[in-house]
Amino acid sequence: MYIPYEFLGKIFTYLVLFALAGTGIALLLGAYSFKKRRIIFPGFVLFTLYLFYSPSKLLCRFFRIRENLVDDILIDLRNALMLDRFVHTKKNRVVFLPQCMRHPECRARCDPIHGYECKRCGKCDISKIYEAADRYNFKVFIIPGSSFVKKIFKEYRPQSCLGVACYNELAEDMQEVSFIPVQGVLLLRDGCFNTKADVEEIIRKMEICDV
Repeated sequence: MYIPYEFLGKIFTYLVLFALAGTGIALLLGAYSFKKRRIIFPGFVLFTLYLFYSPSKLLCRFFRIRENLVDDILIDLRNALMLDRFVHTKKNRVVFLPQCMRHPECRARCDPIHGYECKRCGKCDISKIYEAADRYNFKVFIIPGSSFVKKIFKEYRPQSCLGVACYNELAEDMQEVSFIPVQGVLLLRDGCFNTKADVEEIIRKMEICDV
């Protein structure tokens, strides 16, 4: 059987060039939207950057642009597109916090479904977030990993979600739960241990729903 390797090679080359061109355009549009706070073709940008996530980061590295710009664009666009629906969702609202925000001396028990059960001892910022969540009708979950998100969704069935995570996880996690209104807040300091979040920003996102 004759296999047209030359023809297939040309097709593959054209596809690669098309993907790179599309990724470059999406990056430019996303960067413009991120800088000017003016969203241009958000659906195209989100679809392309998620589809070509790794190549997008390679392009940034090649042109000596910080790789986290891709995540910034994805998070910022998703936040902007879903803000209105997030604000107007009034039931079953949840906040997902990473377990790395806990104080090093945290004594909280880890429930196999709900994650860590905060004792509100006041040693870390999580207790402040719990207090605000009580005021604005959000339920807080401190999760050790993404597998807990699936368990919580199955049992609690959230209708909106506020997530806190690092660059490596937040953009992907927001995409995973984008079937409901979602908002994301990046950690100020990551590292998987004794991390720090922008507590004021987290509380502000809960507060705007109380209207």
